[in-house]
Formats: sequence, C-alpha cells, structure tokens
Amino acid sequence: MAMNLKNSALLIVDVQNDFLPGGGALAVTRGDEVIPVINALQEKFNFIVATQDFHPEDHGSFAVNHEGKKVGDTIELNGLSQFLWPVHCVQGSEGAEFHEELNPLRWTAIFQKGTNPEVDSYSGFFDNARREDTGLGDFLQNEGIMNVFVTGLAQDYCVKFTALDSVSLGFKTYLIMDATKAVNVHAVDGDKALEEMKKAGVILIESTVILA
Repeated sequence: MAMNLKNSALLIVDVQNDFLPGGGALAVTRGDEVIPVINALQEKFNFIVATQDFHPEDHGSFAVNHEGKKVGDTIELNGLSQFLWPVHCVQGSEGAEFHEELNPLRWTAIFQKGTNPEVDSYSGFFDNARREDTGLGDFLQNEGIMNVFVTGLAQDYCVKFTALDSVSLGFKTYLIMDATKAVNVHAVDGDKALEEMKKAGVILIESTVILA
C-alpha cells in the first residue's frame, strides 16, 4: 500500500557536485547512487524543496583559511568545535552547483546554507550555533507541511542535522535510507547517525515504501 503524501514535503539535501564522486572536493563514496532514487521519489511528491551548501571563499570551516592547520583538524570557531574541511561548495563555483542528473524542474524553493563565514551550517534549517535561521522551517509551516521526507548528502552530517532539526520543529520526519549516503570520516559514522536520528524520533524507511 502506497503512503499518503498529503501535507508532505520531499527535502533534498546538498546533492551538489563537490559531494559527488568524479572530482568532488568532498566526495561521498557512491553518493551518485542517490540521484536516480531521488528523481524517482520526486514523481510522487507535489511539494519539493532543496538545500544548497553555499560558502564564501573565506569560510571558517575550510582548513586552508587557518595557518598551520590541515583537513581533519578540529579548532574552535566562535565558541563551537569545528572540524576542518577541504574547500567545497564555494559560491559561484561548479562544485556548488547541483548535479546535472538531478531533476530540479518541480522544486518549489532552494534554501542556501553556510553563507556566514563565522559559523558552519550542516542543517538546512539553522546554523550550527542555532543563531541564524534559513527560513526553511517557517516556509514549510506556512505551506501547511506536516511530514518531511529527508534525502541527500551526507547522511552523517547535513542530512542528520537537517532531520534532527526537522523533528525539533514538530514535523513528522522520515529519512529515506536508500536516498542518502554517509561521508564516514570514521567508518561507523553513518550507522551512528542512523541510531541518533532514530532515537530523536526520525522514522527510517526505504524508498520502496513510497514508490510501491
């Protein structure tokens, strides 16, 4: 039996060139496998939104912007612990663009995040300090959305934090497990993220539940 998708949004997180194999600065292994699944899911939803990691060149999460630091180091950035990443998803760069095979034709809106150089922003709703809001939560509520189905990259960072914030804002939140992949800085990160999301109330499903 197919799910009732009334008052539901498909949320596509950061399916951008820099997070995909084939030259991405921060490529998620087999990340491209989510694209056909997400494209198929889009056929089932009337309401689709996407998030886009969109950093200025001087972003504080880039290792290159801290003398003597390298990718993988952790620093303190404005009072928060910050893992240092390679330069990725810079505003105006090809790496920040959505993958060409991802179909954007029916998207209602795109919410950009990570635009403030002083704080990183994994979630599509808030920055990591929860000081700034992208407007996504209000947008969904104003549109009468009650159920949010999360897909995209990467499962253990932006997808996880987006799903956790979605639950905290009162949306019934689903993670479509075969429509996301983990970056796995540590091999267990993806599995730990699933546990964390489940514990917080995110409902873990496979795309077949919707596509059936």
